[in-house]
Amino acid sequence: MTANAEKAQDRPTTEGIERRPTIESTAEWTATRLRPFLLALTFSVAASVAAAQGTGAPGAQHAVLVMPDRVSWGPGPAALPLGAKAAVLRGDPEKTGPFTLRLSLPDGYRVPPHSHPADELVTVIEGTFRIGMGDKFDASALTALPAGAFVAMQPNTRHFVQAQGKTVVQIHGIGPWKINYVNPADDPRRGTP
Repeated sequence: MTANAEKAQDRPTTEGIERRPTIESTAEWTATRLRPFLLALTFSVAASVAAAQGTGAPGAQHAVLVMPDRVSWGPGPAALPLGAKAAVLRGDPEKTGPFTLRLSLPDGYRVPPHSHPADELVTVIEGTFRIGMGDKFDASALTALPAGAFVAMQPNTRHFVQAQGKTVVQIHGIGPWKINYVNPADDPRRGTP
């Protein structure tokens, strides 16, 4: 064996062995192979965040925000005795679908015994909302619900209410919102004969 052949035999051969990438070739490989994957991942994450935030079709409504000083009060529904003020915050209580309605009641305001054909969910926002159950108004049967209190009544639960101090309540449910008086003579929609 010659001296040159011995030296060649001592050197490791790279034949059939893949070379490890250098810093330059790693960056090049990342740019060409991973870029499409990273772009797809970025767009996927952005779309997920947008969906979670509720963005959608232009002009579509996704949230109703009502600040207390922006509530627009008008006369109460004709089905209630005179004196109540009402503000519809969401939906339309007279139509099928979800709604949120606020009522502002003066001190001493009463609603005679009545019921509703659907669930009624009431939250006291301000004042004291006094409620009793039954077919006849009985002041001794009233339970005082302070601001922050909540009451949920099943369909056709007969009840009566009275405000103590200026009282604001929020009613929400699935419309149409209807009221049926136990004594038809109590219904303000009847008019006077």
